[in-house]
Amino acid sequence: MKKLLFLVLLLCFFTNCSKDSYDIEPTNYDYYYPTDNAVITAKQIGDGSGTLDPKGIAIANEQLYVCNGDVLEVFSAVTLAHIKTISSYTKGNTTIPLTQLSSISIDKGRIYLGSTNSRLFVLDENTFLGINTVGNGQWWQTFVHVFGVVVKDGLVFVKEKNNIIKVFETSQITDTSNWNLTPIAKLNTLKGSTEIYSMDVFSGNLVVAGRDAKSYLYYNIANIKTNAANSLITPIEPEIPPFLSTKPVSVNFSTNWAVTTETSGDLNYVSLYSKEDFINQKYSQVLNASDIMGQNPFGNIVSTAQLNDRIFLSDNSNKIIRIIKLNKSTIAEQKN
Repeated sequence: MKKLLFLVLLLCFFTNCSKDSYDIEPTNYDYYYPTDNAVITAKQIGDGSGTLDPKGIAIANEQLYVCNGDVLEVFSAVTLAHIKTISSYTKGNTTIPLTQLSSISIDKGRIYLGSTNSRLFVLDENTFLGINTVGNGQWWQTFVHVFGVVVKDGLVFVKEKNNIIKVFETSQITDTSNWNLTPIAKLNTLKGSTEIYSMDVFSGNLVVAGRDAKSYLYYNIANIKTNAANSLITPIEPEIPPFLSTKPVSVNFSTNWAVTTETSGDLNYVSLYSKEDFINQKYSQVLNASDIMGQNPFGNIVSTAQLNDRIFLSDNSNKIIRIIKLNKSTIAEQKN
């Protein structure tokens, strides 16, 4: 009887210990990884006989816009069906062919198209008709070419071929405004290049993927406004945090992430950062991939856009729009 009682007590002891260990909440870790989802090629445009030379891309109202050489392609970002090819800026009796499109930004019903032929085209998002142009196509006038544009919070940021970003107010561009607008401010990117420059705005800061500076460039927008007049004489220089050995190519702030593309040697990376960490210059990557699970390496990604769990990649070296799906797995670590 005593031996039986001892065994019962011993069993209760181990049972309680086991129960206590399972009562401890596990620590959950989220792990993100990409998988291939779809591809857009030239064959999906019109009769399929054309070409696709993707540069800047953007998504607005579930439509995907692709700068494709001398035209703007419009697709459904949901079904990927081709909707329209826009080959010219049309306003009343004025028609200007679109040429050498480099970049695009969509804001408050307007499409802003940058052209390396020294023009910024502004179109109505709903009708695709012209609102106005900034620059007249001559590099010695308003713009020394246009290699990047982003519009947000009432400001238009235009990256030129040289080391200057010109800043305008959206209210300056109307259907009757002059093509040769005067910027309200100028920013210094320290180095210039003939490459597409990617930019985006988040939490009161303009962030530029500084290819040649080999770092992300940060400009505080409140500081830009305060020093706007002086910057027309001495352009504002950025804050340049130390960065890793990879070279920034593009940056885009989606709903949840800072989505970037970077290069290191012959490898091209797609990376995700927490937006808050990234804007505070803390580069702890949530995702950093140069391929899909060891296969299908990424080409030179010059621009990205995101819709829900799909990230659209403008792969200029492979002449495709590559769509990857962002997957999440949660790993629970049980503590004893």
